[in-house]
Amino acid sequence: MEATTAPSTDPAIRAIQDRIDITDVLYRYASTIDKFDHEGLRATLADDVTAQYGNGDPIVGGDEVAAWIGEAISTVVWQHHLLSVYHVEVDGDTAKALVYHTSHQVFEDDPKTAKLLVGRYQNELRREPDGWKITGLLLELLWGEDKVDATGYLDLVGGRGPQL
Repeated sequence: MEATTAPSTDPAIRAIQDRIDITDVLYRYASTIDKFDHEGLRATLADDVTAQYGNGDPIVGGDEVAAWIGEAISTVVWQHHLLSVYHVEVDGDTAKALVYHTSHQVFEDDPKTAKLLVGRYQNELRREPDGWKITGLLLELLWGEDKVDATGYLDLVGGRGPQL
């Protein structure tokens, strides 16, 4: 992913720009997953990224993490991640970020039930020639549940769509 503006030499401006660029990469990570955009997702990850989702085994490598996510969402009909970037701490060309996470997913085998996950990401990032990349992802899972549209409200408002 290419940086959209040239870095400023003013330290205050540079700090603001870094925070915006880092936040953008973190949000792009989630939105590319939601759009099933494998290439866009891969562009947010450093080649040497290490990721751990919940109590799963760590996954090492940008291609490997992107492939793992692709497999995990292969039967997803739709998904929606809501992230809130709470803290960004920049130290030169590296950074750490605390990101709160809530996601909803609907799978092919149960299209009337949304799966809800709540957690926190501990992210590490590094400035690379083409912009900030995620080098570490640790998702602490805090809550999960199924949400069923028992009242048929979605049908009452016209159903899911439009398909974009």
